Amino acid sequence: MSQPQAHRRGIRRSAGLVRAFRTEQTDPTRYYAYLANDTASQLEGYAALAGRLVLDIGGGPGYFSVAFAERGARCAIVEPDLAELLSRGKAPAGAIIGDGRRLPVRDGCADICFSSNVLEHVPVPGQLIDEMIRATRPGGLIYLSFTNWLSPWGGHEMSPWHYLGPGFAERRYVSKHGRPPKNRVGAGLYPVHIGAVLRMLRSHDGVTIIDALPRYYPRWCGPVVRVPGLREVVTWNLLTILRRAA
Repeated sequence: MSQPQAHRRGIRRSAGLVRAFRTEQTDPTRYYAYLANDTASQLEGYAALAGRLVLDIGGGPGYFSVAFAERGARCAIVEPDLAELLSRGKAPAGAIIGDGRRLPVRDGCADICFSSNVLEHVPVPGQLIDEMIRATRPGGLIYLSFTNWLSPWGGHEMSPWHYLGPGFAERRYVSKHGRPPKNRVGAGLYPVHIGAVLRMLRSHDGVTIIDALPRYYPRWCGPVVRVPGLREVVTWNLLTILRRAA
């Protein structure tokens, strides 16, 4: 399937995402709506959304589900944090409180299982991956994206000081802001590495990797994911598209 227009633009698309990201702290609704629309277009490069049931793991207030629904999908959100679920005033339709490591859904219920930047927030990534596979119907699609630890944004709000160690990064953040970071390493943020995740996925008999690429970069940057070491630093955010075994 050819890539949709939003994903074909290459450098123009990436530059737009960078510009939008600058508003992430000052105008999060604007940024996340922009990212969600881009993501929905990206996902449509692999599967039609119209008429599909999309399970959004860790979907918070529902930015991504709104974009999917605008393309005809039926959406359900599983979010562990009530405050995140209500951060825009009320819970989105079809949302439930639940842990991605123990999804409160039946086997094979979703046509598409979706997770954006959640994997680095669970202590055992394999548990979330196993549950996403379980919840996806045979032949269905899994969209799994995460921020790898050694990328420039791996420390989240503590970046780039995480390169000098999580302890140093947290102390610097507290010194500058007078409060601990929202994402503390070992308590809400966990180092995740591209090589380890890819090895885990390749060895899993429940899925096949369709694509693995830097999520926010032009598609011609995809080969960097095949270079050990370099990929951990320059990828920024790894996107894997998986097919559930029939």
